[in-house]
Amino acid sequence: MGGSPGSVEARHRLSASFEDLYKRRLTRSKVKGVEKPINIPIQDRSSCCKFPLIKFILVVIIGGTIVSLLYSPDVDQLSHSVSRQNFVNRWIWGGSDPRYVSDLDVNWDDVVKVIEKLGEQNDYQGIGLLNFNDSEVYHWNQLTPDATHVNIQLDYADKNMTWDSLYPEWIDEEQEKEVPVCPSLPKPDTPRKRLDLIVVKLPSRNEWNWSRDVARLHLQLAAASLAASAKGFYSVHMLFITRRFPIPNLFTCKELVVREGNVWLYKPNVNVLRQKLHLPVGSCELALPLRDKAARAYSGNPQREAYATILHSAHVYVCGAIAAAQSIRLSGSSRDLVILVDETISVYHRSGLEAAGWKIRTIQRIRNPKAEKDAYNEWNYSKFRLWQLTDYDKIIFIDADLLILRNIDFLFGMPEISATGNNASLFNSGVMVIEPSNCTFNLLMEHINEIESYNGGDQGYLNEIFTWWHRIPKHMNFLKHFWIGDEEEVKQKKTRLFAAEPPILYVLHYLGVKPWLCFRDYDCNWNVDIFQEFASDIAHEKWWRVYDAMPEQLHQFCSLKSKQKAQLEFDRREAEKANYTDGHWKIKVQDRRLKKCVDNVCNWKSMLKHWGETNWTNDEFFNPSPPAISTASLPGL
Repeated sequence: MGGSPGSVEARHRLSASFEDLYKRRLTRSKVKGVEKPINIPIQDRSSCCKFPLIKFILVVIIGGTIVSLLYSPDVDQLSHSVSRQNFVNRWIWGGSDPRYVSDLDVNWDDVVKVIEKLGEQNDYQGIGLLNFNDSEVYHWNQLTPDATHVNIQLDYADKNMTWDSLYPEWIDEEQEKEVPVCPSLPKPDTPRKRLDLIVVKLPSRNEWNWSRDVARLHLQLAAASLAASAKGFYSVHMLFITRRFPIPNLFTCKELVVREGNVWLYKPNVNVLRQKLHLPVGSCELALPLRDKAARAYSGNPQREAYATILHSAHVYVCGAIAAAQSIRLSGSSRDLVILVDETISVYHRSGLEAAGWKIRTIQRIRNPKAEKDAYNEWNYSKFRLWQLTDYDKIIFIDADLLILRNIDFLFGMPEISATGNNASLFNSGVMVIEPSNCTFNLLMEHINEIESYNGGDQGYLNEIFTWWHRIPKHMNFLKHFWIGDEEEVKQKKTRLFAAEPPILYVLHYLGVKPWLCFRDYDCNWNVDIFQEFASDIAHEKWWRVYDAMPEQLHQFCSLKSKQKAQLEFDRREAEKANYTDGHWKIKVQDRRLKKCVDNVCNWKSMLKHWGETNWTNDEFFNPSPPAISTASLPGL
């Protein structure tokens, strides 16, 4: 079959690029006093007739050796993860696993540009080639003829291995019935030759779930393993050929030297790579064992580490953020507390946040382009601004609706992204370790019009970018939630965890109606049927104990507005009508905030006459903003 004009033109461009590169390299070789010709192997037809007897003997010997290997009981000792059939397919018949095959054609012009940009650094002694076909290996030999090329052998992952097996929804963290163990990924054969450059071709499929690809992950971890095996003080570069970005928290954008099209060149920190490779391959094991006391001894660099949260579009979480700051200080941490706020947070509310210990950073909100106008998630991509806190090396992000019950400073020793599991193979972004970087922020912004979030929010989006994450125990972001269908024994266990003194949980995350938006007498989630799964009087009481420990001047930021008082009373009356068996609607409310009016419509009971009417409006309500408080008179937190 004849080649198309396009393919002819591509071959012409390729040969022209090679020729230019060879001329430049030849010139440099002459300066060094060494000239190496480029040898292109040409098959000699007459060679097949020479020494037929010797050839026959060699064939018999090689064939016998292979058969012996295949049927020897020791063959399984070659690798516990490779079956005999894979061995046959790959090494005898030349079979390949379609999961590892990339449909991307190498643009050799871009490869040349990347190598040339390194200048004298591109005099590599050894180049490791991973996941290239024979033709591409040949091209690499012609492109860098002065280097020794090592074709890295890597056994394929088991064909039954899926992303869900690496990132299961649930594992037995407390090892009550089993010890969680991750499936193993074969490691590459480490050559004895020094490798200055490791080159990898990654599968670049166009499916929407391209980043959750076992083969793609395996190849990147294998490449990292090769780089980490380097000994001595020489630097190692890594070159990826891929349509999509490599794992951003394994090969960070700060380490990206240059990119041309689908060619990405990195200069990784080998010591950091070694540390990351000690982590489990996925969330199938805890990256931080629940009872590992040694990990809790982390000291770190306190001046370069901070807790952070964010408030935008509304001040309803100001009270929660103040309580969260109080809980961090009560846990014994002295790390900086940084809060990102937008222009909707008033000077008055900012003064309360500052008095609680938060360092205020004003940001411009980031709109979620896929959200409806005025929807709850319209501005939640503002969380990406956390990556612009580059005066810190590590950030522990916390939602503003949780309490720190025990010191979690040791999490600063964990890499990005370390978090608890959520549903499916995803992490919960309510508590997570991140590493600020402007280029990571740019990466997040580059794809907001392209990537779909499973829940329409920032958590779903971040899970699409950071698919390689590290599981920390759920006790470090324990949700106040009783799942529908939970057995009574499970519910009782959760209740014991909420009540434990001294605390067993590290972080308690309040879902449903927040404690400061309820009467302090009981958890108002009991009065709404769809919220009852979030109801716990014991957890509710724990939050109010932190409130009581605040300086009294900060209590005003947790006042109840008249409309919220009316809403709570309406829900209580509806629970009474339904005769909910828990009986919380019978409790006489003593909350002192009932008698304090903080807006201009103080007769909140009169609102109940019109509650739920379609012409209900907020226009008549005006919430005056009191003058900012002074921190001079506040006792230290």
